Amino acid sequence: MEYIALNNGLQMPMIGLGVYQLQGTEGENVILKAIKNGYRLFDTAQMYGNEQMVGKAIKKAPIPREQLFITTKLYSPSNSYEKAKRDIDKSLRELQLDYIDLMLIHEPYSHAIDMYKALEEAYEEGKIKAIGISNFNQKQYLNLLHHCHIIPAVNQVESHVFYTQKSLLELMNKHGTVMEAWSPLTADPSRIMHNDLLISIANKYNKTPVQISLKYLLELGIVIIPKTSHEERLMENIDLFDFQISESDMKLIETLNQGRSLFGW
Repeated sequence: MEYIALNNGLQMPMIGLGVYQLQGTEGENVILKAIKNGYRLFDTAQMYGNEQMVGKAIKKAPIPREQLFITTKLYSPSNSYEKAKRDIDKSLRELQLDYIDLMLIHEPYSHAIDMYKALEEAYEEGKIKAIGISNFNQKQYLNLLHHCHIIPAVNQVESHVFYTQKSLLELMNKHGTVMEAWSPLTADPSRIMHNDLLISIANKYNKTPVQISLKYLLELGIVIIPKTSHEERLMENIDLFDFQISESDMKLIETLNQGRSLFGW
């Protein structure tokens, strides 16, 4: 596993597993299979309704909790400073953790600044090791910077070969915020699997188009959390550290960028 240093020095794995839609014992088993295959970052959210499941899997993990990096997110019911404070503690209880590695505000809600103040306070109390945001565009990100005391460590956004958001990436790099891609394979990975350019480049490196598209983001310094429940895909998605994409191939992949969301944001 490779790591990236957040703006407070915390080391964050470059690859993790998004656990959206994973539930129950089956979800726990997927997380345990991921740990077996080298995953250390797991991304959940209050909105997903599965924090408790993630907590149970952590308890069963064959490695120390300190080796895991757990992310969760506040969403719209936490729409004030007081409610956010309450729901930070709720996540700690649901996850059965003494601390959360990274906690985000799920979307740029109208009360996001008040919610962020609660995250800052929880960070200073040691309940959270790093704080950040999700789905904030350039204008929303800059507005938050004008009101916060702690610069967000992470902004988790849509990012993939068809919509890299490089201008947002460059802006955040200037301020010390890491970009994390919540949908690095898009909602329809077949678009990547059957793309002629990605197939051609993948053949050069003896990799798959999926691996090339994920490695492209890693080369840009973007953390990725591809979602899957299949062990063979878990293994494929993390097998990215034994090659580098050439500068010329990076430029070719960049031509796939359509400059617009595939999710209608």
